[in-house]
Amino acid sequence: MDTHTPTHTESGTGGPGGPDLRHHGDAEVRDDGSALVDLAVNVRADTPPAWLREHVAASLGSLAAYPDGRAARAAVAARHGLPVERVLLTAGAAEAFVLLARALKVRRPVVVHPQFTEPEAALRDAGHTVGRVLLRAADGFRLDPAAVPEDADLVVVGNPTNPTSVLHPADVLASLARPGRTLVVDEAFMDAVPGEREALAGRTDVPGLVVLRSLTKTWGLAGLRIGYVLADPETVGELARAQPLWPVSTPALAAAEACVAPRALAEAAHAAHRIAADRDRLVAGLAEFAGAGVRVAGPAEGPFVLVAVPHASAVRRRLRALGYAVRRGDTFPGLGEGWLRLAVRDRTTTEGFLRALERAVAMTAGEAEPAQAEAEMTARAEAVKTATA
Repeated sequence: MDTHTPTHTESGTGGPGGPDLRHHGDAEVRDDGSALVDLAVNVRADTPPAWLREHVAASLGSLAAYPDGRAARAAVAARHGLPVERVLLTAGAAEAFVLLARALKVRRPVVVHPQFTEPEAALRDAGHTVGRVLLRAADGFRLDPAAVPEDADLVVVGNPTNPTSVLHPADVLASLARPGRTLVVDEAFMDAVPGEREALAGRTDVPGLVVLRSLTKTWGLAGLRIGYVLADPETVGELARAQPLWPVSTPALAAAEACVAPRALAEAAHAAHRIAADRDRLVAGLAEFAGAGVRVAGPAEGPFVLVAVPHASAVRRRLRALGYAVRRGDTFPGLGEGWLRLAVRDRTTTEGFLRALERAVAMTAGEAEPAQAEAEMTARAEAVKTATA
């Protein structure tokens, strides 16, 4: 098969085998990983900022009352120029995937991989058989709309995509819309893209479009759980009926309102440009390892990069011993053990990581060469034995 052509496969409702869809980057920094320098989790470093912590803390005086999401919902709607009927607040973007899987009546859901694995996991848990469109590294993990089956009535794709850091053109994604199809675009990292170019949030001209946004990545609110859905009012209503009562806490609502205010948007825009510069520095440093077989998937446009590394599992273990946590790639459908995902960090952290990577690659290569020579000798011996038998 042409390695440049995306493939479509069917995945059952669960069971043993295949990538661990429930493995996420935070597993790398739990327990004995808590003291490591974290390049495994894609939450922006040094967040939440002090002003946001203070704003959330001020909401604690209202905890005796039930949450009232009207102000936060209106603020999100205004931020995207939409009526409030097109906004649903959720306990993080992950809750939205569960709601979509449970509330929408779909027959042929398809997930474009490699990408965040929670959408497929949620669909499986809801009893769906999930189709996969597997994008190819040889083609830069770019999406060919023709690879998506015409009869797919739910399509899920990330933009920019986790873990590939590919930013798909908005027009390409919009071309996936069909009558009777729900098109879900996960824009959890879009506010880390300067100018949010290629965003579909706020668009009302794409039929069946559902855009998911998260406030946890840019603002360091993973422990608070806040995100939202942008969709037509009918879809928002269906999802809302599947939610429990008061699904978003008062502190999370306060955070949502603050994070879409003009001050916060300006700060996020500034951070996006800084992330882009820090990412360029990381990618340039990784290019120095090209002779060792290290290569960056790209061009990377998100706050993380995907890297092909020979003996990646061993390198990752070496990096842990040297004090750095990175995200393994083999739990993403369409990738394998040869990939690592690295969160973009500041100059000092990046320089320290690159020095550690140099040591890890050299140490792993030194171990691999005798093992490879031994394997080749064993293979030759077996070939001789077979030939003379």
